[in-house]
Amino acid sequence: MNIRDLSYLVAVADTGSVARAAEQCHVGQPTLSIQIKKLEAYLGVTVFERVQRRLRISEAGKPIIAIARHIVAESERLRQTARSLADPFALPFRLGVFPTLAPYLLPRVMPEISRTLPQLSLRLIEEKSPVLTEQLLQGQIDAILTSLPIHHNDVEMSHLFDDPFLLACPAEHPLAKHKQLTRADLDGQTLLLLEDGHCMRDQALELCSVSHAREDDEFRATSLETLRHMVAAGTGITLIPQIAALPTPNLVYVPFRPSDRPVRPIALAWRKSSAHRMVIDDLVAIFKKI
Repeated sequence: MNIRDLSYLVAVADTGSVARAAEQCHVGQPTLSIQIKKLEAYLGVTVFERVQRRLRISEAGKPIIAIARHIVAESERLRQTARSLADPFALPFRLGVFPTLAPYLLPRVMPEISRTLPQLSLRLIEEKSPVLTEQLLQGQIDAILTSLPIHHNDVEMSHLFDDPFLLACPAEHPLAKHKQLTRADLDGQTLLLLEDGHCMRDQALELCSVSHAREDDEFRATSLETLRHMVAAGTGITLIPQIAALPTPNLVYVPFRPSDRPVRPIALAWRKSSAHRMVIDDLVAIFKKI
């Protein structure tokens, strides 16, 4: 039994197919099948049940797969650690960013990253926060730009900046005439919000519960841009983070008073076991300049 055989096991578990696993592992299908059968014989456990040309993980195989996945991940971490000690920039750095931040922050910060870290091979992944957090914990990405709080013992983080929320409303809306708002001004208002899965939706719902506002149950947007244009069309009002407050005809952004201002804290988070600490420290310094 070796790491390669365990990686075959994990690939078959992930794909449910010997053919797709063989393609993923860049090995012939007969070779992979033989190694899986040898491994099952060595372990004395039927890891996969053959059902209508598909492989299904057996009940006995589930803990085997879990351990194999851990061993494969740790072996990859060992390899990455060794390479990063020789050259911190030898490996691509995979950075996750959630959709209500990525299109507004990345264009501002990428020129500075390119100038300061020209040797860094940066790969960007845009996904909703819960997906990014799971990918971070599984070692699929190296760090994430996320909105606090995040509660995981295996994760470290550095607070980068606070992004205040503004009220976005049509120019003819009564609240558009205010210079500043308090949360109490939202009492009785109905807000357009994002769909489930966006961390900004949870933050907006929390503000609604405090200010006695409510959500428009008949509409949920897939993006901030949809929200922006719906507000500009006079459909309703919403909360927009300051970093995304782009000028839009017939739309007014009204700030909250500093003493009553809702914000989303933005942080960079990474695994405590990360082999990319030098790169992470450099990125933290760059993001904090924003």
